[in-house]
Amino acid sequence: MADATLEAAPPEATQQLPLTAETVSLSTPSSPEYASVEETEPPLASVALELEKEALQPSEPPVPVEERLKEAVTVIEKETPLSPPPPELTLAMEHVSVTSTEKETIPPPPAAVAEAPPSLPVSQPLAAALAVPQESESPTRKEVVEPEKLKPIEKKKAPESMVSFKEESNKLSDLSDFEQKALEELKFLVREALNTGAFALASPSDTSNLTEEASIWGVPLLKDDRSDVILLKFLRARDFKVKESFTMLKNTIKWRKEFNVDELIKEDLGDDLEKVVFMHGHDKDGHPVCYNVYGEFQNKELYAKTFADEEKRMKFLRWRIQFLERSIRKLDFTPGGINTIFQISDLKNSPGPGKRELRIATKQALQILQDNYPEFVAKQVFINVPWWYLAFYTMMSPFLTQRTKSKFVFASPSKTAETLFKYISPEQVPIQYGGLSVDFCECNPVFTVDDPATEITVKPATKQTVEIIVNEKCIIVWELRVVSWEVSYSAEYVPNTERGYIVIIQKTRKMAPTDEPVISNSYKISELGKILLTVNNPTAKKKKLLYRFKVVPYAN
Repeated sequence: MADATLEAAPPEATQQLPLTAETVSLSTPSSPEYASVEETEPPLASVALELEKEALQPSEPPVPVEERLKEAVTVIEKETPLSPPPPELTLAMEHVSVTSTEKETIPPPPAAVAEAPPSLPVSQPLAAALAVPQESESPTRKEVVEPEKLKPIEKKKAPESMVSFKEESNKLSDLSDFEQKALEELKFLVREALNTGAFALASPSDTSNLTEEASIWGVPLLKDDRSDVILLKFLRARDFKVKESFTMLKNTIKWRKEFNVDELIKEDLGDDLEKVVFMHGHDKDGHPVCYNVYGEFQNKELYAKTFADEEKRMKFLRWRIQFLERSIRKLDFTPGGINTIFQISDLKNSPGPGKRELRIATKQALQILQDNYPEFVAKQVFINVPWWYLAFYTMMSPFLTQRTKSKFVFASPSKTAETLFKYISPEQVPIQYGGLSVDFCECNPVFTVDDPATEITVKPATKQTVEIIVNEKCIIVWELRVVSWEVSYSAEYVPNTERGYIVIIQKTRKMAPTDEPVISNSYKISELGKILLTVNNPTAKKKKLLYRFKVVPYAN
């Protein structure tokens, strides 16, 4: 947390920024005016009628103070070029431009981008990050600082190899005739199996356990429309081949009985692995996000405790299945509901493929998950991908279906935050991965995942200024970060009055990658004006700026 520093400049040194049409404040709605009543009756009767009419007039609900103050705040984002960069920076930027051009003909190295297998069709790079309307104060200077040589930087970056995947609808009206026919055929086979006891582990004549075995993930088969969503998962996993889908369903029910899944959910398997796999936030489509942090196994004690022998590996497998089952039970299996999970696998400091025990456990888990948990992954994003993972992925690829591999996205360490922001809003991304989300605690009582953040791309050799124009007395609280920093940051308050004092809230500070990831500040507005948050990017790289603020009322 950065401490706020106040410095008052003398009136004659105060330099006000000119107000433009964009700085016009948003006025609060005034109270409605009632039409007057014509005086067609004696005065007393007129007064009584007026009072009666006012009593019958529906009154508007009072506007919450926070909402009213929010309307009294205007935000403007401005981008301006820095002074002409030093020769070494210009040379560095030119080098980046040349390197970008060369990447059009030379494939990127494995360390930078993990390529998909040759059999997979490669999609275009992901869409650019959220664009924010910006204005330039000095277009002439911008032309000098950004010559034609630098323009290829934005559009000639190394592409990320990934296959696009769009999740299908589970609504019957959205299914094709072929898909609806396959679903009806599968439902017929399931109904027949329920009637004959084919799902029971015992002989077909033993129907004592049919009720329990006819439910999966807490959803009874063929009882309501949630069952259709379950059956569609098995159909899609087998390309709508009905007999193969039915066989998969039958094998899954059998495996669940043998593995005693329903009882496994209730067991206490400890919390040793709670930092290895955990749920945190949602993606932009509402899917819950699951993080798998393999770097935690760098801890030799934890690694040995988890994978040292077959018994420990089986306990890990049971813990992983239990975690997945508990997560699945929270999903919405109604048609149109969210019934898949956004998976993120963090490979930073992950044990290499030479770890035999981990390799065995991973292979076992993959086989069980693919055979018995079809279509529960909305997207699988691998972040902080090291160079050796290509070989490991090639080894595991034969055990994955083509449809499963089509959901994979790979990101190198330098692209991790940018890739996550394509799918997850910054306020939902944990701080350790470049976002603003932390567990709610006393250290961060103001902001939660429900408070949206704004994302801006700060171009090389430019200054980005965020103006928060306040038109009512209040307290402004804000958070700001630049992924990997390497920029300078400052904050100041500029009053509207000509002879007012500019208050330095945060002196210009050079931020290094090792500094605290998020800066928090607040300022009490006693006279109207604006807060300026300024980020200078002197590097030859584009930077991701994230910020959000809250308006808090205070008593006079």
